[in-house]
Amino acid sequence: MKVTGPGGIGSSSGARPARGADGEGFRIITPESAGGAGQVSNVSATRGVMGVEALIALQDVGGPLERKRRAVRRAGRILDVLGEIKVGLLEGELSSAELDRLRRAIRDERDATEDPGLEAVLDEIELRAAVEMAKLERSARAA
Repeated sequence: MKVTGPGGIGSSSGARPARGADGEGFRIITPESAGGAGQVSNVSATRGVMGVEALIALQDVGGPLERKRRAVRRAGRILDVLGEIKVGLLEGELSSAELDRLRRAIRDERDATEDPGLEAVLDEIELRAAVEMAKLERSARAA
């Protein structure tokens, strides 16, 4: 509608053509689209489900960059705990809770690694943590 002045409303154009139920206006029907219209709707219905499954699978696997980010995050966690243990050793106030956190961090990392070099380093860290734990237990018994 068009407002023409203070008192009148007039029509600015003729009636609009009715749109189809699918919300599309003007459309050219070609022989390819007319014959395969049923097939297209079936494919589009399953395509949405397959897309979601593919996205979930991609999120689980992750690319090489995502795997590297997770590995760096886990390694950072182990290095943080090792730093706290180093400070505790230097101050003479090492607690068994810190050593236990280190054991858990190493155990979590072991589940996600397939590198023999990294496995060897984790073995050495775990052995040293066990030695320090034994020292703490021995000094606790002596006191």
